[in-house]
Amino acid sequence: MRTGKPVVLCFSGLDPSGGAGLQADIETLHSLGCHCAPVATALTVQDTLNASRMVPVAADLMAEQARAVLADMRVRCFKLGLLGGSGAVHLASELLREYPDIPVVVDPVGAAGGGYAFLGSEVFAALRESLLPLATIMTPNSVELMQLAAADSPEAAAGELLREGCRNVLLTGGHESGEEVVNRWFRAGREDSHETTHEVTEFRWPRLEREYHGSGCTLASAIAGNLALGRDMESALREAQQYAWNSLMRAWRAGAGQYLPDRGFLRES
Repeated sequence: MRTGKPVVLCFSGLDPSGGAGLQADIETLHSLGCHCAPVATALTVQDTLNASRMVPVAADLMAEQARAVLADMRVRCFKLGLLGGSGAVHLASELLREYPDIPVVVDPVGAAGGGYAFLGSEVFAALRESLLPLATIMTPNSVELMQLAAADSPEAAAGELLREGCRNVLLTGGHESGEEVVNRWFRAGREDSHETTHEVTEFRWPRLEREYHGSGCTLASAIAGNLALGRDMESALREAQQYAWNSLMRAWRAGAGQYLPDRGFLRES
């Protein structure tokens, strides 16, 4: 009997196109040698162009799904993607507090690639209040970061998240311009009598020419998988970004909109 495959419990929405959400989690974690335990948080109507509707799963049902898994399996990491409402955020937070030793990766999914807004200001406020202090790492893009923190720059916003309890922030640069995608890793630095500083590491990747559906989900799941495999944070981030970039480089077009990452390339090589 084979044992030892790390289990990652993923809270995500169902995307019927298969590009983002739960399928992105499952494909990524399988490719990295982990097992995904998928907890459905919402049903969505979307394709590779955009989303048009979201129906949240009842918060108590979401929590019941998670508790059934946690009672049965040894979970090595939590990954949280789309949460359909503030009630779901608060219930997820209550559950995570019961498992303080398990790393938590939070991808604050605010909108679909086509612009459809999944979350409003109330849910972002709940994320700040309840999930931020529990997060081992958050992976916002620049738009999501500025919705999470009341600041006048990305650097100040990331610093605010760190001061409020989040241990690491990976600010992804896919929404910016330039020949390279620059992802910035912020983490708490030394503390003196006047202020707490934060350290920043930049990761630079050649910018690919297409638009991709599920790239953020892929990256966050890859970070969770690497943490579940026992990597330290820096190694987990480097390896996850390399995996995500390679999956985008091999992306294919299934519909009329964004390209889908080829997350199974490791299994095919």
